[in-house]
Amino acid sequence: MDVADFDFDLPEELIAQQPLQERTASRLLVMDRRTGALQDRTFRDLLDLLDPGDLLVFNDTRVIPARLNAHKDSGGRVEVLVERIVDERRALVQLGANRKPAPGTRIRIDGTDIDVEVEGRDDAFWRLQLADGAPGWLDLLHEHGHVPLPPYITREDADEDRERYQTVYADKPGAVAAPTAGLHFDEALLAALDERGVRRAFCTLHVGAGTFQPVRVDKVEDHEMHPEWLNVSAELVAAIEETRASGRRVIAVGTTAVRSLETAAEGGLAPFTGDSRLFIYPGYEFKAIDGMITNFHLPGSTLVMLVSAFSSREAILAAYAHAIEQKYRFFSYGDAMLML
Repeated sequence: MDVADFDFDLPEELIAQQPLQERTASRLLVMDRRTGALQDRTFRDLLDLLDPGDLLVFNDTRVIPARLNAHKDSGGRVEVLVERIVDERRALVQLGANRKPAPGTRIRIDGTDIDVEVEGRDDAFWRLQLADGAPGWLDLLHEHGHVPLPPYITREDADEDRERYQTVYADKPGAVAAPTAGLHFDEALLAALDERGVRRAFCTLHVGAGTFQPVRVDKVEDHEMHPEWLNVSAELVAAIEETRASGRRVIAVGTTAVRSLETAAEGGLAPFTGDSRLFIYPGYEFKAIDGMITNFHLPGSTLVMLVSAFSSREAILAAYAHAIEQKYRFFSYGDAMLML
């Protein structure tokens, strides 16, 4: 299967650079995943599209301000993008610099007297350790970090991004990218869904910066996913089993929730905590979900492959062509799809 089979032409003006004023004002493309039939709706129409007893599964990860500006003793600029906080003192990061630093190099965070030391490499990431006397990584990021907006958002982060590039139910810090399908929900819509009898439950998957890395192989089967930490609790497993037993639907909010649930279901649905490299592409048999809410994804990306696996490549490319014709907004701050 060729990666190029999942490519499509996307006009640059359809890449959303700003969030809408209201979260629920987004458009919603509803797709019958078996027939490919489409409906143009609004996100608030979820109230009409979901049934009492359906279970929405959200990813409650919280985005940390993971991007830091820094410099070497030589004066060379360094951009630090935290991938994962290992413990209070150590983190795995991506480094943007003209010349990659050698182990033992000290980097100073701009506007501070705080140094971090380069310990070495772990595959694609660098290991950094905070110098003695520095605050812990989370404190450092919250004080001096920037919102790690995706590379296709071409502006600098703004104050409003700290709130809007975050779901209203975000709880557990650790992600460096938002689970963007959840950005369309506000408290009023969640309350209305509760009143309708739509149930909700939560998993956690800390989205890594690798989610934006391009697929660098020609054959889909040759691609390896970067590891991401997730947790699917016994309580969530019980909620899914109860929903299924009552004949209702389990609907994942976002591809991160999809991957969490499908990881937990690989050997039969069970609680799971740890890293996952699950790569879902056409041919995969879904075990845990009956539907998903998702944004529109990058051409040739693993996420386009995932949604294609839930329907078909042809149906997804046709749906995306419709979305482009109708000028839907794409990517993180863009519009959404509901696949049932």
